Amino acid sequence: MQLSKSLFAAFTLSALAGAVQAADEVVVYSARIDELIKPVFDAYTEKTGVKVKFITDKEAPLLARLQAEGANTPADMLITVDAGNLWQAEQEGVLKALDSDVIEANIPAQYRSSTGSWTGLSLRARTIFYSTERVQPNELSTYEALADKNWEGRLCLRTSKKVYNQSLTATLIETHGAEKTEEIVKGWVANLATDVFPDDTALLQAIDAGQCDVGITNTYYYGRLVKQQPNLKVKPFWPNQADRGVHVNLAGAGVTKHAPNAEAAQKLLEWMTTEEAQGLFAALNQEFPANPAVPASPEVAAWGSFKADSIATEVAGKRQAEATMLMDRAGWK
Repeated sequence: MQLSKSLFAAFTLSALAGAVQAADEVVVYSARIDELIKPVFDAYTEKTGVKVKFITDKEAPLLARLQAEGANTPADMLITVDAGNLWQAEQEGVLKALDSDVIEANIPAQYRSSTGSWTGLSLRARTIFYSTERVQPNELSTYEALADKNWEGRLCLRTSKKVYNQSLTATLIETHGAEKTEEIVKGWVANLATDVFPDDTALLQAIDAGQCDVGITNTYYYGRLVKQQPNLKVKPFWPNQADRGVHVNLAGAGVTKHAPNAEAAQKLLEWMTTEEAQGLFAALNQEFPANPAVPASPEVAAWGSFKADSIATEVAGKRQAEATMLMDRAGWK
């Protein structure tokens, strides 16, 4: 009888120790590559003692993994790129709705889920880039104007299969309606100088090489490329400053629905929205902080300021299917 009590006590202590150990670790599934997030997690561990174990992969496999694991997932948090992907994760039921005064105070509503299921952590503008050799900035004005005849044979685009372009198209639908947006997208397709590109970096290099004169890409790709090629003959232009503003999307995160350590994950997520963490997170990614109290890094700030589109980023998800079908009809491959 005494032995049974001792065994019971030992098992109880072991379980308690396991619970304490678990609470000191957060598991993150991340679509951001290791070097872009590890310094952030290291800073949090140094500050709090909480270890962050992270697994990186592409957006779709991470979502599929969460769905397959269900209530048995070891993941406490999902980090991914583009509001369209975050919205999809929310719709698939793998994220937990949070009620956080900290996140609400730090991140503007347009960069958060209206249900509290996810929040933006860093922003990227999907803007117009132009050749400094063949284009004058005063020739540029809006996204819509790239459909005009004077850009025929001069425009480069990334494939429509990438969620970034689907999100841009989704916000155009929100602004103009489907019929007008399809007309704009058909104009873009008609003005293409060459086949669509598989990624934004190749597109920027094509502008530099003279293959086309203008294109639309995310700012952080430009930031990374300029670091490698300081003499790049390409610059950003901020369109639609006289009306709705530049299309802005984000990288963001949410606590998983079945998080084993949900409270610890929420604390990590809240910290990632603070001024302390935001400068580090955005600078690593060559992005803009989602917290408006935090200035951009000197490299990013050098690109100039702009008015951003005020449309809620979750629209990118809500209209994603509509946008994808529209792009297909318009011939955007």
